[in-house]
Amino acid sequence: MKTRHKKLAIIAGALALVGVIAALVLNALNSNIALYVSPTDVLAGKAPQGKAFRIGGLVKEGSVTRAADGLTISFVVTDTEADLPVSYRGILPDLFKEGKGVVAQGRMEGTSRFVASEVLAKHDENYMPPEAAQAVGDAHNRAAQKKAAAEAAGAAPAAAPAPAKY
Repeated sequence: MKTRHKKLAIIAGALALVGVIAALVLNALNSNIALYVSPTDVLAGKAPQGKAFRIGGLVKEGSVTRAADGLTISFVVTDTEADLPVSYRGILPDLFKEGKGVVAQGRMEGTSRFVASEVLAKHDENYMPPEAAQAVGDAHNRAAQKKAAAEAAGAAPAAAPAPAKY
């Protein structure tokens, strides 16, 4: 075999090895991706089925309940438009509180309960995860639009008469 052929064989082997390594890395990354979905989208059926994903929003006031074992916690995550019950078994972050921002990663159990494998809380009193802040903002905007439409529909029949000219 000529030296030129040996060099080509080594280059082809190296390229094949790099391709196999890249395929393995991309496959590992793809299986570890967790998409973010708001509670409104989850209840609308837009959540990935059979895959882990993240939900975020606010912990609803008065919704946190602890089981007798001390490790099983149930709470409700809301984006102010929809509420999603969440159950978690483990130790919650110290900053986890009702009315504060939270992101939970896990899977749906049935069609209306989220089972979290990980719960992340806010870092300080002014922080909310960007995805959760966007979901809450979107929910507020939709609520304001619905309210404005309802007021416009209610105000239309009761239009004020035109002022009389003298």
